[in-house]
This record gives sequence, structure tokens and C-alpha cells, in this order.
Amino acid sequence: MDSSTPPSARPPILLASASPRRAQLLSAAGIRFEVQPARVDETPRDDETPAAYVVRLALDKAGAVARTHPGRLVLGADTTVVVAGCMLGKAADAVEARRMLAELSGRAHEVLTGVALVGPSDPVTAVSASTVWFQELTSEDSEDIERYLATDEWRDKAGAYALQSWISRFVTRLEGSYTNVVGLPVALVCDLLMRYPEG
Repeated sequence: MDSSTPPSARPPILLASASPRRAQLLSAAGIRFEVQPARVDETPRDDETPAAYVVRLALDKAGAVARTHPGRLVLGADTTVVVAGCMLGKAADAVEARRMLAELSGRAHEVLTGVALVGPSDPVTAVSASTVWFQELTSEDSEDIERYLATDEWRDKAGAYALQSWISRFVTRLEGSYTNVVGLPVALVCDLLMRYPEG
């Protein structure tokens, strides 16, 4: 099977993530996969850029699974939100989630997803960047925001929000890949799979 083989015709890849959103996106794209979550240290390094950070974590996740599944092709991914040059990861609690939403209010931010394929050939990586604009969140929105925080939809999501959830009512504009903001840039993944060499 050569590198021009469509992703849907390849053996199932291993998804190094427990994210249901990433699994849903792969399924919708017709990519066969099996879930093999990986746990890695997600602490940013000193002076590490957001793009370098998401690529490193994507590689770490895919590499951790590849070491226990030799010969298989593993997909790793990691997403972060960047506002005013600072990374917003996953909120630890509702207080932090509320603070993150306040930081996103009335401004644009970047969503970066690093993607890595690790397998029989040399690893390949790429980064997808999308820009999202939030309307200003005012005191009139505070009751709705508290209801949103009570739903726990913000948990395990970079920047404490999911574009496909209720919070989308505050998104006024998006440039770039929609699926990237959801958690996995599908078109980029398909392109990497098409170009990834066999063996």
C-alpha cells in the first residue's frame, strides 16, 4: 500500500486521545481508528512557544502509544488557546474557567492544534491555527455564564469552552478550520495521512 492510499482504506490508526470530540471528528471523516489514550506531562517548558508546545505534546502522546504498539500508525494531537500571547489550557475549576472566559471577552484569540503521526516511518508533525472572535461579555450575560459553568461543558477544554456548545452564542467570527477549534483539524490530518509513507 503506497502513500497515496486514502485514509479510509488504511489499517485503523491509533488515536492517542480519550477526547470524544476527536473520535467523533475522525468517524465523521470516514477514518478508521482505535482509541488508545496516552497520559503525558502537559507542563509548558520555559520560553516554549505555543506552537512548539502543542507539537511537543502531540509527539509525546503519539510516541507513548507507539512504544507499546510497534508497527502501528499513531495519531497524537494537542490543542491550546492563545490570547494576548498567553496560553489558556484546561481550567482546573469553575473559578479558573470564569476567569478564562473573561479574558476571551470582546477580543480575538488563536486556537492552535499540534498534530503528530508516529509509526513505522519518521514522525511527521504540523500545526493548525484558527482565529476566533468573542463578543464582549457584559453583566447582562453573567447569569447565562453561571448556568454554562454549572453544566461542566467547560471541563477538559482549552480556554474553558467548546465551539459546538452553548458558548457558541458569543462567537462572532471565525477564520481557519472549524474542526481545529473543536479539537482536531480534520483536513490537515487527512492530508498528513495521505502523505505518510508506508513502512
